[in-house]
Amino acid sequence: MSVEPEPPRPEPAPPEPAWPTPPAGGWTADDLDTLPNLPPHTELIDGSLVFVSPQTLFHARAVSFFEWQLHSLAPGDYEVVREFTIDIDRQNRPEPDVVVVRADVVEDADQTRFPASAVLLAVEVVSAESLGRDRETKPLKYARAGITHYWRVENDEGRAVVYVFEREPATGQYVATGIFHDRMKVSVPFPVDLDLAEITPRRSRNS
Repeated sequence: MSVEPEPPRPEPAPPEPAWPTPPAGGWTADDLDTLPNLPPHTELIDGSLVFVSPQTLFHARAVSFFEWQLHSLAPGDYEVVREFTIDIDRQNRPEPDVVVVRADVVEDADQTRFPASAVLLAVEVVSAESLGRDRETKPLKYARAGITHYWRVENDEGRAVVYVFEREPATGQYVATGIFHDRMKVSVPFPVDLDLAEITPRRSRNS
């Protein structure tokens, strides 16, 4: 008597990711420090969690470039920090790619955020998924929070273009003060003279 083979068992479905369910009214700035298993560099925008996509090479090089260049040029009473959240209000805790902050708010190695009132300059390097936030949402919130200077760095076929904005005190809004290709030279918030071509890999510069 032959025995029929058992039909193959279906593969178990992969578990669904356990994304946190927002409370009524959305998440708050304090929740970023207590929610478990959040991906690195999660931001809070209007009470919603924003997850970032994997970095491109341009993004990584641009962030490193501005971090180290500004670190070498900033006055001694300021600190330069990359990818660190700032408190704007209860429902907004974004993470600029680079910030220049007053040194007195850098308290200890365990802190997780800075007050927006201590930020002199916020720098955002635009990615495909962050284009709307970096061009519209974040500058509006940074200006309302009183951050005087905002730089937006974009990728133009592998070469960096920097859009520079300064907060106009009477309106509380940013006004464009310059667009820089190849070389960036400004006098505020402190003197800066940068060769933007250094962001482009050497091989690409010669092509």
